[in-house]
Amino acid sequence: MSVAIRTDRAVDVSKAVSRWRDWLLPIAACLMLTIAAAVMLIVAVFTGFQMRRLYAECVARRLGQAVLAICGIRLEIHNSTGVKAFREERQVVYVANHTSTLDVFILLSLGLPRTRFFLSGKYRVIPPLAIISYLTGVFFTTPQSDRPGRVRCFQNAERVLRRTGDSVFLSPEGTRVTSGEIGPFNKGAFHLVTNLKVPLVPIFIAIPRHINPGRGWEARSGIVHVYLCSPISTDGWELRDLDRNRARVRDLYVEMNSRWRME
Repeated sequence: MSVAIRTDRAVDVSKAVSRWRDWLLPIAACLMLTIAAAVMLIVAVFTGFQMRRLYAECVARRLGQAVLAICGIRLEIHNSTGVKAFREERQVVYVANHTSTLDVFILLSLGLPRTRFFLSGKYRVIPPLAIISYLTGVFFTTPQSDRPGRVRCFQNAERVLRRTGDSVFLSPEGTRVTSGEIGPFNKGAFHLVTNLKVPLVPIFIAIPRHINPGRGWEARSGIVHVYLCSPISTDGWELRDLDRNRARVRDLYVEMNSRWRME
């Protein structure tokens, strides 16, 4: 009887700790986001708003690492060929699967060199995120239903990327897919990379289901595996082949996802 009571109490304490942790995590993440925005803004003022790479690759990277540390998440990066290409500072288009709220912090923590990001325009209403996005050169997208707005967004991004030679990251899925499967791929990333004629670098983020918070913040501590794949040449890509190339890249993700889930 006493053993059963002690066990029940241990379970109750564990559940209470878990509830407190789930409640504190989003508060801690928001606090870190606010601090990072304030630090970035101060640094930007003293540097004349002219050092975007410093804001993105130093301050924002530390933000991503801090949030992951708070969540107890450790990254393991795989694929030596992909890592070598990743370290080079040539212009590329990065794409990745999108399964979790953690993804943005994982990507920030990688410190992708000279890289801008696409982000849904709805997040502009969050002041700290708006500040960080502005200072790091984020391209804000409109909903899929606003086709003219999306066309203008991608046309502007292409002009900026041609002028600056920066790389860019965007998720072909466009939203978090929490089913464990790879979602449909939108055309935007493939239209952009076809026009730019730069390498496409797939990133596969593998978050175990038991630690993945999905659309929420209830992350559990553990290891997240990040696979940096070899660059895909787009020299011969044409817009008439857009659907075929999109399907080919998605098939690569489906294969990686299936292989990882079987491990």
